Amino acid sequence: MLLRWNDKMNLTAIRAPLEILYRHFCESMFGSTLLPVENCRLADVGSGGGFPGLPLKILRPDLDLVLIESNVKKATFLVEVIRELGLTGARVLVSRFEELGEEVAPLDFVCSRALGAFSPFLEWARSPHVAARHALLWLGARDLEEVRALPGWAWEPPTRMPHSLQRVLLRGTVAEEKDLQASA
Repeated sequence: MLLRWNDKMNLTAIRAPLEILYRHFCESMFGSTLLPVENCRLADVGSGGGFPGLPLKILRPDLDLVLIESNVKKATFLVEVIRELGLTGARVLVSRFEELGEEVAPLDFVCSRALGAFSPFLEWARSPHVAARHALLWLGARDLEEVRALPGWAWEPPTRMPHSLQRVLLRGTVAEEKDLQASA
């Protein structure tokens, strides 16, 4: 489906099937190693072609998944994939993340794989309207220090992406108020 729809619209710049398999599917699924074993509620912000949310849902059918995508054409693709695969517990919201709150709250995890504006995203995620407890980010090494310096989150050591020199997974937990005051 991805290859067929990608011919009509730009879901991914990567066109080679094996590279799509590795860079999109495998890297997305690798993120499941940092998710809890039990059921959890996850929002994938800026889902685009469905990464990382859809591969995580395929691997973890118990996941309660919200795909957030502002581009209507991409969101239509996501709805079709969910329908075609018969995925339950997955829905698509056509919106910018900043416009959402109670519609997605509360969340165990927010995740993003290709988001450029980390500060507003993480501020939104930990706001009382969204109440996310954890964030899972697919990052290039050059973004790592910027993200780790942002207030309000306690970050675990980065997890290197297999077969990549620069890509990492970063898992964070919303910092307690006392931790925020101590670091100020």
